[in-house]
Amino acid sequence: MAAVIPLYNGAPFIREALESVIAQTVPADEIIVVDDGSTDDGPAIVAEMAKLHPITMLRKPNGGQSSARNMAIRHTTCTHVALLDQDDAWYEDHLERLRRPFLDGKVRRLALVYGDLDQVDRSGRQMSLGCIERGPSPHPKRSLTDCLRHDMFILPGASLVARQAMIDVGLFDERLSGYEDDDLFLRLFCAGFGSVYLPVSVTRWRVYGGSTSFSHRMAKSRMIYFDKLVEMFPDDLSLDLHWARHVIGPRFMALGRSDFLRNAKIGNTTLMRQNWRDMRKFAQVLRWKARARLWLLGPLIEATCRRPLTGIARTLVRRACR
Repeated sequence: MAAVIPLYNGAPFIREALESVIAQTVPADEIIVVDDGSTDDGPAIVAEMAKLHPITMLRKPNGGQSSARNMAIRHTTCTHVALLDQDDAWYEDHLERLRRPFLDGKVRRLALVYGDLDQVDRSGRQMSLGCIERGPSPHPKRSLTDCLRHDMFILPGASLVARQAMIDVGLFDERLSGYEDDDLFLRLFCAGFGSVYLPVSVTRWRVYGGSTSFSHRMAKSRMIYFDKLVEMFPDDLSLDLHWARHVIGPRFMALGRSDFLRNAKIGNTTLMRQNWRDMRKFAQVLRWKARARLWLLGPLIEATCRRPLTGIARTLVRRACR
């Protein structure tokens, strides 16, 4: 098993991440950190720890964590890859638990084993337990609809993945810096690979204002992924399957609406306008009634996407997306 950590300006967290890998009850055969063009002291911390522990550091120009992960996956000769983000940490039995289904051999073409996770804040203070169990998406995934209707919420940092299966489906899409995990795990499902979900927390997942989940890159990546899904899953009228209209569009519209309301609440008018542009694109694949509501209220929403009218904008968006 290879532990793979992309590193980009992660000096405040990388030591804790690596210590959690080193402390495993079943050790990783290889620990690979990919410095993705960091400009802080993160690589120096890794180099210092590598003097005492078997850590390999690869270096590349900044290209995003998808390209960093792909570099490590191509580099390793291990049959399985355990992914970890620089600001998260594993519980000590992470690898021990996740490898068991692979050893059992009970699941056909098993490629993915993943567990639950506990959320912590920037300082490491525990915020909530069992985040996956409380989410809207079912686990494990049993249908394409399960994979598409909501964010998959299979966290790379809580996963152990067969290396060859990832290679077979094309590795991480390097255009994506957000949703790259959904995209990879979706392609594994569509290719007929098996998965196992363990309803026990194996990872401490750090969420804070500066994390990838709240970045501009994530918003941009969402639009790329939306276009990719619409192209991958065209409607099949002979089977009465309307993927874009009934599944993909509503999912992304709900995400856009949530972002708009959050940014309106804090008064970030720049992001509100971007969210509104994204929502108008999502609406293009929805039913005509949903498109009509946005078209009718659109001029008012655009006019109120500025202070001090953001409260009115929130009310209008709620009405348009009901």
